[in-house]
Amino acid sequence: MPELPEVETVARDLRPRIMGATISGARCSWARTLRTHSPEAFAAAVAGRRVEGVGRRAKQIVVELSGDAALTIHLKMTGQLFVVPADVPEDPYVRLVLELADGREVRFRDIRKFGKIGLYGRDPATGEPVGEVGGAAVFAALGPEPLDDAFTVREFRRRSRRRSGRLKPLLLDQSFIAGIGNIYADEALWTARLHPLRTAGTLRPSDERHLYDAIRTILAEAVERRGSSIDDYTAPDGDGSMQDHLQVYQRTGEPCPRCGRPVKRIVIGARSTHFCSWCQRLGAGDRKGAATILRTMTGGPRRAGPRWTELAGDGALGLTPDEGPLTASRARTERTKRAAATRRATARASASTAASNDPTVTGR
Repeated sequence: MPELPEVETVARDLRPRIMGATISGARCSWARTLRTHSPEAFAAAVAGRRVEGVGRRAKQIVVELSGDAALTIHLKMTGQLFVVPADVPEDPYVRLVLELADGREVRFRDIRKFGKIGLYGRDPATGEPVGEVGGAAVFAALGPEPLDDAFTVREFRRRSRRRSGRLKPLLLDQSFIAGIGNIYADEALWTARLHPLRTAGTLRPSDERHLYDAIRTILAEAVERRGSSIDDYTAPDGDGSMQDHLQVYQRTGEPCPRCGRPVKRIVIGARSTHFCSWCQRLGAGDRKGAATILRTMTGGPRRAGPRWTELAGDGALGLTPDEGPLTASRARTERTKRAAATRRATARASASTAASNDPTVTGR
């Protein structure tokens, strides 16, 4: 699922394209995409509203509309947003379309159908999206934004010292800090040299500082690199490149960039977790409680070469190690990456010509 850097990238790409545009209508082919309205009520409610801002809160895009309204867009696993001329052919995975008065369309494409779009009012005083029932803030349960100036190391310490759980689930808890997911939790913990099963109550002040710095550094770098295009994530201006700079995420069995020992993998709360068991030591006090999870650890040292039964392709028995034979596991990984890249390219194909000719994009 796209995390803070990916969602921030989509919001930044979308902003110059639709700022000031007026929505003339909407159509929805998958009613469950909408959190708050029926397709007919949604179309009526957004018609005539002007886009006044595009931002992000946690893992959701927030489009501020005239009349104190706001759209929230949660991309979930496969959601993608493109702005194209209305006459561009529409592919079957487009679930919702915002029709703009200038002849363009904002298309929400979502293969898996998990994405969600909501329409809410905005609190005139704060600008925050609020629900109709009781006027409760939509994002009230979320924690602070980790890249905000107001999120200081003192605030991080205050929040973490009130928790006693393990670090990996804690970083994924959106009520603790907003926007961090599986990728950047693993990367931040590796950078800070902290084991994902370590409990928050065992952190020393120096550990807290290292983790705070790691979170902000990793997220800032990922935003600069436009996020990680690992699966279906792509943005209006194209893919990200952070996936080429990840140290441990999805690198099970590969050498740790710091010590050279193999990266390990365990599952915590149904989420794959990647770490270096040498650089990220688990203290004796946490080992007993983590024993069951640690027994499932995979990612031992690589053999000198694959068995002949693992060599890929017809006639592979005659390949030498220098000719690049793949183990069955690595071959599956490569196929998955190629399939994801093909899906992203297909998604961008219908928008590429439109984007290159779009005068509303600054710098083009």
